[in-house]
Amino acid sequence: MKKFFKLEQHGTSVKTELLAGLTTFLAMAYILVVNPAVLSAAGIPFDQVFMATVISAVIGTLFMALFANHPIAIAPGMGLNAYFTSVVATTGLSYQVVLGTVFLAGLLFLLLSLTSLREALIRAIPDSLKYGITGGIGLFIAFLGLKMSGIVVANPDNLVTFGDLHRSVTLLTILGLFITLILMARRIPGALFIGMAITALIGYFTGQLHFDGFFSAPPLPVFFDMDLPGVFSQGLYTTVFAFLLVTLFDTTGTLIGVAEQTGAMKNGELPRAKSALLADATATTIGSMFGTSPTTAYIESTTGVAAGGRTGLTSLVVGCLFALSIFVSPLVGAISSLSAITAPALIIVGCFMMEGLARIQWKVFDEAFPAFAIMLMMPLTASIATGIAVGFITYPVMKFVSGKGREVHPLLYIFGLIFVIQLVFFPAH
Repeated sequence: MKKFFKLEQHGTSVKTELLAGLTTFLAMAYILVVNPAVLSAAGIPFDQVFMATVISAVIGTLFMALFANHPIAIAPGMGLNAYFTSVVATTGLSYQVVLGTVFLAGLLFLLLSLTSLREALIRAIPDSLKYGITGGIGLFIAFLGLKMSGIVVANPDNLVTFGDLHRSVTLLTILGLFITLILMARRIPGALFIGMAITALIGYFTGQLHFDGFFSAPPLPVFFDMDLPGVFSQGLYTTVFAFLLVTLFDTTGTLIGVAEQTGAMKNGELPRAKSALLADATATTIGSMFGTSPTTAYIESTTGVAAGGRTGLTSLVVGCLFALSIFVSPLVGAISSLSAITAPALIIVGCFMMEGLARIQWKVFDEAFPAFAIMLMMPLTASIATGIAVGFITYPVMKFVSGKGREVHPLLYIFGLIFVIQLVFFPAH
């Protein structure tokens, strides 16, 4: 392991990497509960999503470990799972059709990762839109957490209002949120996971959480439960593009952010970047075949880096721990059935995704408004694709009328026109 992962060259040891891997796993283990909880609302059977979550996380993270040698873990992305559910809800389509869009997005991501088109696309889209997309998704999933816990509820007069604090699930959510916030503020490793565990214990002793067991044989995975022809007959090209775009930016941003912390970035370049992106693209494609939304590199990998992780051995440990988790599906199923346990994680992860907003030039209006429009439209229309479309339309238009049209990459004009046609003639609902 020392030779394969070049531990001495990276100034680390087997013990440090093992502890770093455990730290990263504890920080992101909430996805084992949250992802099945979110996607089962779209109609995908719980056990199918659970196994797909584990399979995609193991494949992506082991690929990252063995071929890219970075301490970065891969798993189904938060926000993307919420978007998946919203597409099913707003269009009335089957989850099999939407899984088809994820599969096609994964194939496109694989192709982009093998060519220079990926770099061209990333360079073409301005930072303000990238940060706006991430921030919009953050608001979207935080709103989902508030909604599923009953902290905000539907209201005929103004769409939403504050919920009923007499509901036990709402009270438990608020308590769990504050417990997790305290752990986060104290910088406790694995705070999200520990917060969920404490909330689950409170739920158990207050009679809100019921267990039918803790361990069992792994559920049988379901393979290729998707409807590819339905993607084309329904014209879901924008949905495919939305999955591709968000996964692309989310993964790239996380890879760069974590690599900067490890000191791996050399002259602004990420070593073995192609292998790192292929890890995510492969996991997304294979994950969709088993029944989950797109995967992404996890920012929680920074917790392992903070614990000393510097190489792919950290990722190898994470992948192995995810593989072992297939034996606790009854425990995961019970926890995910109580929204008060998962909702605080959604709200807090939403906050994490606001970080990039500080880098938007808010005093430059033709930079600020498109980002603002994206963030406004995503939660209010319950559609990440619509938010992206509005941003891609307003940005080139505002730059053009401001006399800055030459600053805009030609690809943005093309995408803007495509989105106008899509919204007018082929709306998602």
